[in-house]
Amino acid sequence: MAEAVKLPKMSDTMTEGVIVKWNYKVGDSVKSGDVLAEVETDKATMDMEVYAKGSVLYLVDEGSTVPVDGVIAVVGTAGEDFQSLLAGAPAAPAPAAEMPATTVVETAAPAITAPATLATAPVATSAVGNDDRLKASPLAKKLAQEKGIDLNQVHGSGENGRIVRRDVETFVPSTSAPAAASPAISYISGTESFEEVPVSQMRKTIAARLSESKFSAPHFYLTMEINMDKAVAAREQMNAVSEVKISMNDLVIKAAAAALRKNPKVNSSWLGTKIRYNHHIHIGVAMAVEEGLLVPVVRFADQKGLSQISAEVKDYGKRAKEKKLQPQDWAGNTFTISNLGMFGIEEFTAIINPPDACIMAVGAVKDAVGVVNGEVKPVKTMKVTLSCDHRVVDGTIGAAFLNTFKEYLEEPVKMLV
Repeated sequence: MAEAVKLPKMSDTMTEGVIVKWNYKVGDSVKSGDVLAEVETDKATMDMEVYAKGSVLYLVDEGSTVPVDGVIAVVGTAGEDFQSLLAGAPAAPAPAAEMPATTVVETAAPAITAPATLATAPVATSAVGNDDRLKASPLAKKLAQEKGIDLNQVHGSGENGRIVRRDVETFVPSTSAPAAASPAISYISGTESFEEVPVSQMRKTIAARLSESKFSAPHFYLTMEINMDKAVAAREQMNAVSEVKISMNDLVIKAAAAALRKNPKVNSSWLGTKIRYNHHIHIGVAMAVEEGLLVPVVRFADQKGLSQISAEVKDYGKRAKEKKLQPQDWAGNTFTISNLGMFGIEEFTAIINPPDACIMAVGAVKDAVGVVNGEVKPVKTMKVTLSCDHRVVDGTIGAAFLNTFKEYLEEPVKMLV
């Protein structure tokens, strides 16, 4: 008996998916456990297994966007009627018509011209009517403008003395009253072009979730500058002996985890009718990929050493770029860190990543001048900005967390004991 294959929900936020590639074609035999297709979800491109056995009778087109639980294939006995399975199923939208990578619209840029110079020669009466308006064809006017010719000096040979193109082309200025030299005229031409691409499933989800977060959660922001001299020195000493190279971001993650342990109200979520205070510390680490942003989670970060954190984050980064992260990799965050310091950004604010109550934006470590023990000295500093959901976290709570975080980075040994 024919069996409909429906698109499963492959992530907690998935509402639809795109069939990227079929691994089988109509007429092929499949069995339970075979990877039937590659599906683009809102997070990644994932393999989808089939749990039916038989011949493939029907497949939606590659590139189709299908809602969760929509029929994407039918498996059964060759020649079996399956139309009844499709009749009650929501139709999958047809794949978007393929568009050229670049659509070019060519337009002539407006010419930059100087105003016509008035001459003292008598006006040719043949080109002037009773209403004192110049009689000339549009082409003649344009040509005269390009050549800097005063049409009042041109004799029209057209009907009723109308100036036409040949009159302008054969015009010779009068020697009795030479025209003043016109300023150089510059002509600019070019093409206007643009590119339009369909919105990916990941970008759709980013837009929906962050819009919901920004416009539903009342954000407020706390910024603090931290002296990073000892953190920089500690990292250099660690990397001299560690097999896994420690990054500044690894130190930030560890310090944030330790600060959350001392400030548990920041490690929380707004659930509408209640507030959840998490006893475990799972830190989401924002990572840029080609199509948007992924936030894999370092679980129990407060219990891990810097080498463990570093190895885990590097592995996440590699798999994120290869689109090999799985749903369990990005689920369960209780606090998020977004670091743009490696791009030279000194300070920015970030939108809270639901369901977290806070996200911390981390800037670059930069050289500055500071006062140390009453003396003006060169120092290394870093600015961080904590975005807080005011429904859950108040200003004093966020400030206390930042002060603890600062203490750990300015005295790194404290977060290692």
